[in-house]
Amino acid sequence: MNRLSLPLIGAALSLLCACTQVNIKGDPEAWARSMSSDTNLRVATYNTSLYDDQDGGLIHRLEAGDPGARKIAAVLQRVRPDLVLLNEFDYDAQGTAADLFQRDYLAVAQAGGGEPLKYPYRYLAPVNTGVPSGLDLDGNGEAGGAGRNRGNDAWGYGLHPGQYGMLVLSRHPIDADQVRTFQLLKWSAMPGASQPRDPANGKPWYPASIWSQLRLSSKSHWDVPVRTPAGVVHFLVSHPTPPVFDGPEDRNGVRNADEIRLWREYLSSPNAAWLCDDQGRCGGLPADARFVIAGDLNNDPSDGDGHHEAIVELLEHARVARYATPRSEGAVEVGARYAQAGIVRRGSPAHATGDFGPKAGTMRLDYVLPSVGFSVEGSGVFWPAAAQPEAAIADGSDHHLVWVDVGMEPR
Repeated sequence: MNRLSLPLIGAALSLLCACTQVNIKGDPEAWARSMSSDTNLRVATYNTSLYDDQDGGLIHRLEAGDPGARKIAAVLQRVRPDLVLLNEFDYDAQGTAADLFQRDYLAVAQAGGGEPLKYPYRYLAPVNTGVPSGLDLDGNGEAGGAGRNRGNDAWGYGLHPGQYGMLVLSRHPIDADQVRTFQLLKWSAMPGASQPRDPANGKPWYPASIWSQLRLSSKSHWDVPVRTPAGVVHFLVSHPTPPVFDGPEDRNGVRNADEIRLWREYLSSPNAAWLCDDQGRCGGLPADARFVIAGDLNNDPSDGDGHHEAIVELLEHARVARYATPRSEGAVEVGARYAQAGIVRRGSPAHATGDFGPKAGTMRLDYVLPSVGFSVEGSGVFWPAAAQPEAAIADGSDHHLVWVDVGMEPR
């Protein structure tokens, strides 16, 4: 038996034992292929807008041939990240949508894209969006209902379970047994949680019986350990609720801030007894662990709605590396057009990651944040100027892919 046999067997057994609600796929032979001498890692986040209002709708669209999915795949083929989070990718327990996207889109050369792209490892799991809570969370006097009323009373807004889900794709093996998810963590468990209040009287907006049951994460928070050639990297991914679509109680604004704060607590509190994952393991990330935080965090450091201090404090956390903010020519171009129309950003227009229409303009909402211990070799936002040929594939979503290249010293 050669030296690779035992790791291969272990990887295969790990995949066979995975929970049926969690979809992890792996190619055992890819373990050896991925263990090259290259210790650089390109990490990306991309809000793909690959969601549908109908349960199973994304599957049907992908089966029929979806133009937006082709553009998303083309961008990924051009940037070719080693590790990427896809936000707003509808979850289904069988992983059918992920299968279709990987087989029929990523693995096929797309117009404007690059060579076919294959990821031997992936992770997806249930999220809170669209999951009925059985409670009247929006305060309209009834629990559930139809359409938006049903969505507002789900644990996270969504018209069906799994809408706006998350998908992690990786060139390197995922340690399935050590993945941590925080889908069920109660908001009230967080010390100093920002409980929404009625500004008219200062009283809690949620009744105590509801507040005690509310989940913090609008989708989920995942710690996905990835075995790279230079050691384990914890991929910390999430998609906090937008800080809008609420009322004067600001329930979505304060929830967004506390969802972002959860990562600060995770980095700062390795022994926190309240910080328990869905498997019952408590505590934050060990102090010596290397990580990359990624996702559409729905919070700009200086523009738009939301509690800006939440994202600023994460950016300035002692364990988060300082590096030049990713930028693009397209963001500068679109920002200038909005400025002429009277929408002026306080932050640098070059740093925006999406165009959110004439009311909001451009904002920086998507982040890839490596930990200290990495050397940042480069970064960018895939948002070409309109005159560039690549612009033809950059409008598959209102967000744009953000990437960072990191160098790692082996451990």
